[in-house]
Amino acid sequence: MTFYKKPYFWLTIILLLSAFLRLYHIDGYMEFLGDQGRDVVIVRNFLVNHHFMAIGPQTSIGNMYLGPWYYYLIAPALLVANYNPVGPSILVALFGVATSYLLWVFLSQLLNAKVGLVAAFLFAISPVAIKYTSFSWNPNIMPFFALLFVYAIYQVCFIKKDHYLLLASLSFVFCLNSHYLALLLLPLAGTYLLHYIYQSRPKRRFYRYVLLSVLIFGLSLIPQILFDIKHNGQNIHAIITFFTIRQTTVNLKPYKAIPEMIPLFNQVITRLVASKVDQLGVFVSLILGLSSVFFLKEDKKNRSSILFLWWWLFWGVFGLSLYKQHIYDHYFGFIFPVVFSLVAYVIYKTKYLGYLLFAILVYFSAVNSPLHYPPNNQLATTEKISQFIVNQSHAQPFNLALLAKQNYDPPYRYYIDLQKGQLYTLQDKKTSQLFVICEPSIENCQPLGNPFWDVAAFGIARIDQQWAINNIQIFKLVPNS
Repeated sequence: MTFYKKPYFWLTIILLLSAFLRLYHIDGYMEFLGDQGRDVVIVRNFLVNHHFMAIGPQTSIGNMYLGPWYYYLIAPALLVANYNPVGPSILVALFGVATSYLLWVFLSQLLNAKVGLVAAFLFAISPVAIKYTSFSWNPNIMPFFALLFVYAIYQVCFIKKDHYLLLASLSFVFCLNSHYLALLLLPLAGTYLLHYIYQSRPKRRFYRYVLLSVLIFGLSLIPQILFDIKHNGQNIHAIITFFTIRQTTVNLKPYKAIPEMIPLFNQVITRLVASKVDQLGVFVSLILGLSSVFFLKEDKKNRSSILFLWWWLFWGVFGLSLYKQHIYDHYFGFIFPVVFSLVAYVIYKTKYLGYLLFAILVYFSAVNSPLHYPPNNQLATTEKISQFIVNQSHAQPFNLALLAKQNYDPPYRYYIDLQKGQLYTLQDKKTSQLFVICEPSIENCQPLGNPFWDVAAFGIARIDQQWAINNIQIFKLVPNS
């Protein structure tokens, strides 16, 4: 194919396309909800007030906290953007573009540049990959750093470049600060490092790099250790409890994960590669599974490389199969790269069937691209409502409450603080006016008598005024005297 004859030219096109799909009108398409507001509140506090960040975001279950390094990573972007939340989102989008590039680099060495181009292109246009690399959120950097970690392990175990252990350690730090699912990368690394030690009998230099890598990882834990010392081991106790007692979330009987692996494998393929089209996902899953078995037998030259990729995917799917709750798309972040790698390999090896499959996947990715939908404008709406509330407060102190199903108020508090509004929490000060924001997800919003603490704690009140901005209701409550 002429597509393959100028890899650097086509790689440039792919990277430009990847950048366009993630950066086009990013301020309109980016998600800016509770987690994003929380993050910029914390990071701005660090930049303005020099408040040391010892822990990162709280996990959705288990009352555990991640490390703070995602916050430190996005801090320069928020500063350069003059505290506009779009700055960290642009940084995450650039990591998404870098993932396409690193896929090409990795697969060019592991298999060949042609497979790398296909994988980089499929990742660049995947609707799910675009979505999760176009706004600031700690899980969204996982694909890049997971791939960087695996690439470093490959350099050590296949190419015998021992100093890449340092890169492996550093990238794993950011993986673990992205999501604790990064732990599922360790079986892959452990297996191949032990095999490398057994087969190659590395020299003393290798063990020096091992010690330095352990030191890097240990140093990364210092902020969390200081936090636990100050808070009586809160985080470590939560982690231990999660893995030893919380039977409702993680199945501690590995054999029970086996029946869940096939449907989960199909879910991964459907969501990442097949653009959430169920029938196409089943078709691609069957082709991927059957052809991989065939090529493991026939393609002796690349057998070890394909086994490396499948071992990565196996441990990812197996580990996720132990999880008892609903599995969201962002949980797949640490296996995003390997899914696109294996599909690209099968497309390359199956020739005409591969060309057809490639065309089908590209078609559905294009049809389901996020750019086909209007931007949500969450950032602009949040800023507009916050400015409106500040104006309506007439430079007087006020309290704030948000009534929503899947959001909480840090985004509004962030912009109100930027606009110098005199906002107080009810714990700090009860004022003479409470602004209640009611998002469209709440039908027939009734702020009076609402049991939500931020409303109820204000006391008996009446509605003084109410407005609507972009289908979001705003109520001003005052004491009912």
